[in-house]
Amino acid sequence: MLDCAKKIFTIINKKSIQGIDVLDVHELTPLADIFIIATASNIRQTQAIANDVEDMLIEEGIRLRQKEGYQTAKWILMDYGNIIIHILHEEEAEFYGLNRLWKDAPKFTFE
Repeated sequence: MLDCAKKIFTIINKKSIQGIDVLDVHELTPLADIFIIATASNIRQTQAIANDVEDMLIEEGIRLRQKEGYQTAKWILMDYGNIIIHILHEEEAEFYGLNRLWKDAPKFTFE
């Protein structure tokens, strides 16, 4: 699971994103073990990130359970079971403050 999160981080980090956090939420919520929160500067970028992540995980044989918000692309949520990816346009990221909401979650750092 952590290897998968690192691959997702690497794919997202290749884009010119505003920021990315990989959070260990397993003790804070039953929804998932890892949240990945990425902030992009425009809608095309949020969709491109979602497309790249989905393509890479398909190649890995990892099935997407649910995807929400792709059409408006202001907040795309991708549910992979133990890993949930949030890709937000910068205005939504600021408004909803997911990073503040999950501030108690330990962060994974990848290079």
